[in-house]
Amino acid sequence: MAFGRTGWLGVLGVSALFAVVLTGCDAGNAQADGAHTSAAQAADASGAQIRKVSADGAAVLPAGGQTRAQVYESVRKMTAVGKQLFFDPSLSGSGKLACASCHSPQHAFGPPNALAVQLGGQDMHQQGMRAAPNIKYLQKVPSFTEHYHDSDDEGDESVDAGPTGGLMWDGRVNHARDQARMPLTSSFEMGSSPQKVASAVKAAPYANEFRDAFGAHVFDSDDTTFKAVLEALEVFQQTPELFYPYTSKYDAYLAGKAQLTKAELHGLQLFNDETKGNCASCHISQRALDGAPPAFTDFGLIALGVPRNRSLSVNRDAHFYDLGACGPERTDLKGQGEYCGIFRTPTLRNVALRKTFFHNGIYHSLDDVVRFYAQRDTNPEKFYPVVKGKVQKFDDLPKKYWANLNTDPPFDRKPGDKPALDESEIKDVVAFLKTLTDGYQPEAPQQHADAHIVSSK
Repeated sequence: MAFGRTGWLGVLGVSALFAVVLTGCDAGNAQADGAHTSAAQAADASGAQIRKVSADGAAVLPAGGQTRAQVYESVRKMTAVGKQLFFDPSLSGSGKLACASCHSPQHAFGPPNALAVQLGGQDMHQQGMRAAPNIKYLQKVPSFTEHYHDSDDEGDESVDAGPTGGLMWDGRVNHARDQARMPLTSSFEMGSSPQKVASAVKAAPYANEFRDAFGAHVFDSDDTTFKAVLEALEVFQQTPELFYPYTSKYDAYLAGKAQLTKAELHGLQLFNDETKGNCASCHISQRALDGAPPAFTDFGLIALGVPRNRSLSVNRDAHFYDLGACGPERTDLKGQGEYCGIFRTPTLRNVALRKTFFHNGIYHSLDDVVRFYAQRDTNPEKFYPVVKGKVQKFDDLPKKYWANLNTDPPFDRKPGDKPALDESEIKDVVAFLKTLTDGYQPEAPQQHADAHIVSSK
């Protein structure tokens, strides 16, 4: 979550329906108005055009192009093999870690446990440096730009919103296929290689389906096979009913099909109030001007001063800092100090299904996250080390980059001031955040109490 940001936007950040998918998804599930996009449209919109892969890895269309029916069939085939790839642990170096291991369908395609970061590598004991993000609702994320301007129909283009867009915590890639490449080849995640992945796919039960989806020459080289794997994963992650269903209680509320409880409604008011939570300044809660459901992120990057997570092995080195957009994972902005300490603000959709929060996994409950926002500056001793009576504030960001830190409400206070939210208000904000979980089902009409009585004998 990122509450409040004027000059610098919030960020993306980033799995709960695959139990349904495995037994056959109902693509007709109700979606919020304007949310339904076909798989073919989604594939085209993100740049994953419907195509075959030639022996040299270049995308080619058959002579004469494809009919609409052929396009849809091509998408269907790539989606089907993409799903199997997503759940296949044989793609990893250890043979034990699948994409779904860290992006669990039951947790909005986010981490399934409360570990700060997931374990991987060849021995499954290597600790990463960042929490696994959710990978739902990424279909509208713009490509990374250092200077983002709203479109004509969404706002004032004269306003420079700063660094915005991109995937991963630091925004360093723009397409799901490139995002998939990162964990597959990372030594502390899936620990694999293009050659290992290609060999695994050739030996997989779905090898013939893979060849049918990408053409007879897809196994001619490891590079061609690997590129096709990445594309299949990308197309699969554009399945609307799985990755952007818009089926939360809040979506039903916006459509006039549900009512929020008193606590949820108060939480929404606090969420939107610029003098209280000010959450909606980065996590937009209203429909877009074109009627599209809110993404609950403005896709920007922001520096929040999150406390250092000393449970991470990389942080045993007192001189090491994860500086987000300026490194160490991202290298193109290295040395540009104005980008140090900024990270993507994830969408808050399905945030209540997470057990680990922020890029370094420092917190494990939504109450603690909201409390950090409300009291970071009024009660810093609650979050940062205290040495000889002095609070070591912003202990995970070198002081020379403190100018990048967000100071919009509720971060506009000082020690001794009243926090923006009290404990009761924090609970109401959390109650509202729970309405953003997909899969909402209206409660059945109440029956007579005696209708529920069942003999214990």
